[in-house]
Amino acid sequence: MCGYGGYFGQVPEAEALLKRMIAAIAHRGPDEHGIFIAPEAGLGHARLSIVGLGDGQQPMSDETGDLTIAFNGEIFNYVELRDELRAKGRRFRTSSDTEVILHLYDVMGEDCLSALNGDFSFAIWDKRRQRMMLARDRMGVRPLFYTTHGGTLYFASEIKALLQVPGVSAELDPVALDQIFTLWAPIAPRTGFRDINELEPAHLLIAERGKVSIRPYWQLDYPDRSAQASFVDEGQAAEELRALLTDATRIRMRADVPVGSYLSGGLDSSIVSALAAKMAPKGLRTFSVTFDSVEHDESAFQMEMATALGTHHTAVACRAGDIAKAFPEVVRFAERPIIRTAPAPLYQLSGLVREQGLKVVLTGEGADEVFAGYDIFKEARVRRFCGRQPGSRIRPHLFRKLYPYLPGLQQQSAEYLAAFFGAGDVPLDDPLFSHRPRFKSTAATKIFFSSDLRATVKDYDAAEDLASRLPATFGRWHPLHQAQYLESRFLLPGYILSSQGDRMAMAHGIEGRFPFLDHRLVEFATRLPPEMKLKGLVEKHILREATKDLLPPSIGRRTKQPYRAPDSRSFTGIGELEYVRDAMSETRISDSGLFNPKAVTKLYEKCQAQPVTGFRDNAAFVGILSTQLWLQAFTGTRTRAAEAA
Repeated sequence: MCGYGGYFGQVPEAEALLKRMIAAIAHRGPDEHGIFIAPEAGLGHARLSIVGLGDGQQPMSDETGDLTIAFNGEIFNYVELRDELRAKGRRFRTSSDTEVILHLYDVMGEDCLSALNGDFSFAIWDKRRQRMMLARDRMGVRPLFYTTHGGTLYFASEIKALLQVPGVSAELDPVALDQIFTLWAPIAPRTGFRDINELEPAHLLIAERGKVSIRPYWQLDYPDRSAQASFVDEGQAAEELRALLTDATRIRMRADVPVGSYLSGGLDSSIVSALAAKMAPKGLRTFSVTFDSVEHDESAFQMEMATALGTHHTAVACRAGDIAKAFPEVVRFAERPIIRTAPAPLYQLSGLVREQGLKVVLTGEGADEVFAGYDIFKEARVRRFCGRQPGSRIRPHLFRKLYPYLPGLQQQSAEYLAAFFGAGDVPLDDPLFSHRPRFKSTAATKIFFSSDLRATVKDYDAAEDLASRLPATFGRWHPLHQAQYLESRFLLPGYILSSQGDRMAMAHGIEGRFPFLDHRLVEFATRLPPEMKLKGLVEKHILREATKDLLPPSIGRRTKQPYRAPDSRSFTGIGELEYVRDAMSETRISDSGLFNPKAVTKLYEKCQAQPVTGFRDNAAFVGILSTQLWLQAFTGTRTRAAEAA
């Protein structure tokens, strides 16, 4: 895992620029730095050494000097690929997975991407063809951003590096902000920065002869709902799932440094930790975050699982005030406004892993998307059930079963529940049916937008923009698969793997690895009948069946509890920090021009007066504060607290 930056074109003072770009993302690779400069191209690299410790320096060139690569991530099947290439007469000078990519590209060209099993982004300079190729992994685990300026293509693992390019400035994209306040994240290739793009997951970019072309090399796909099921026997499906997940974990344990595991206390990380514990010859290190608030804390389940596995377990406590203290740095590393505080405890957690001397951790992310674990999938099923009989007074009571961890919901009437979840309000054939309530409740935060911002985005609809990007086959899929696609293709890379994943881990030089996102496992899961994933209202049914011998019954049967963190209450009350008061003040809100100062003041006073439980107000508070901090960090807009420092 590393960070890199580079260019394709003509650049004055190229060495100085590359050094500045790499310095801006040095946290991604604190072990070694290197640069490569050709007349038409340049690459810089900051290395976190995990595989090939002594001979994996980058940028790396082949024996001829015709091919040079800068690479971020891991190729987990590099051992098998290297053996295949050696059998074809290829000779290797290093033990790194980086050199495997170079040889594979030399043999297969851009088609080499189909052979890679990994989490990666990389840039290959091909001197023979005079072209630069950029590529990103299938599920979007590793980031890659690019922009053009003065006829030159610039690219990097983080936007901070691109802001080192003379003439490239940080300016907030109002459409991206509207997307964040509707969909939780920008729709790639858009980012929070105007004129700076993100290469989409499973895409490659080729720049040559003054032209840039971008295309997908892999697509997430599901069978037509009328197609005959690939799996009829549940036992056979569970057996194959177990084998795939075991192998996905096995190859993600490959490293020349120790590999640990996150352990949240939920099903997914417990399964990964249980498999990994069998493969760790010196014992597995596990890590978790705990909370003071009962509704967020899962420490009892974490300790039960750690004890059952016999792992060396360490936890970091996220106490009152910790989120607020870390939040400015969280926003700076996320490089975009965010509407939840959930990334902050994960920022603390990766710091704990670094303090304990590890560089690599396995995590359970991806299981909810791949095996239909989120409440939104069950909620959509109940809404469809209610939509077929909109006058029923009994069916809306099913919503209470979905959210046992939300006590305020349990006392509500059937009429309220039906209205709140939009039962019967959305046409059953709406392609965004599953996500309309989420988008509607999130978009309610835009009530705090300023009149100028409203005017700028008045003719734009983020949800419809998202709907316009769905594949032509989308309408033929089962409704559950449609919902899974929306989560896996957009929110997973746009928020979960980015703001909560790569960016928080790499802030401390920690590489996260995701067995559930092995593309073989993903492709297998897409072929499973929907009822094997969501059986009635039991989420991840087939995953539970395939792994029930690995876990204590209390963990294996546990209902999904989404990972959450305290929101507005983290910033108000006793010990409130000066930067919060300043950023949310009428003066600073007015200066930014993005939000209504009077409305924000009322929101702020409301959150100060009492703990706020409503989603809209919590999301609005965090979104407004993070936007103000984003402006301060990237555009030079200073808060009074910063000016006095």
